[in-house]
Amino acid sequence: MFLGKWTRQSIRRIIVPSLLVLGFWQLGQGSYIPAKAWLAQELMQRAWSKADDGVRRPPPWPWADTWPVARLTAKDGDVELIVLSGGSGRTLAFGPGHLSISALPGEIGNSVIAGHRDTHFQFLKHIKVGEAIDLTTPDGRGHRYRVSNIDVVDSRRGSLVLDTDTPVLSLVTCYPFDALGARGPMRYVVSAEMLY
Repeated sequence: MFLGKWTRQSIRRIIVPSLLVLGFWQLGQGSYIPAKAWLAQELMQRAWSKADDGVRRPPPWPWADTWPVARLTAKDGDVELIVLSGGSGRTLAFGPGHLSISALPGEIGNSVIAGHRDTHFQFLKHIKVGEAIDLTTPDGRGHRYRVSNIDVVDSRRGSLVLDTDTPVLSLVTCYPFDALGARGPMRYVVSAEMLY
């Protein structure tokens, strides 16, 4: 009887702390990506300030192989993001990325910016046709776009038109927004026409 009580107490002493550690580990895993995304945007804001002061291609951190190419503002100013150069997985882990094969914001052609659905581009879930999206380039030029179309496309069957007669913007993220797994083929594409 005494041995059984001691065994139960020992088991509790092992199980309860183990469950607490496991719970905190799971919370840490769940908050790691949003925390990384937030910290990266803070560092990119500093790089943006340097670009605004005339520094050419300032890296957000010393080892970065990317730099700010635009500031994106949407949802009446509630969303403000620094857009990085490039669309690699490494770049998109820190913020939305401008695909280098596409036009720069404000130029003739389609300017394509990609971002993750569960961090920076989560706001696209709530954007509506007719809403404004503003892009500012490091040289201070501002461009306003109006959302003209929202579509879900299969990346295995469709592609974006890059050569357009007018400046347009395409914001692209994975779909559906609440998917448990990553790397599915569906994409949520928000298309916008430049107003000025």
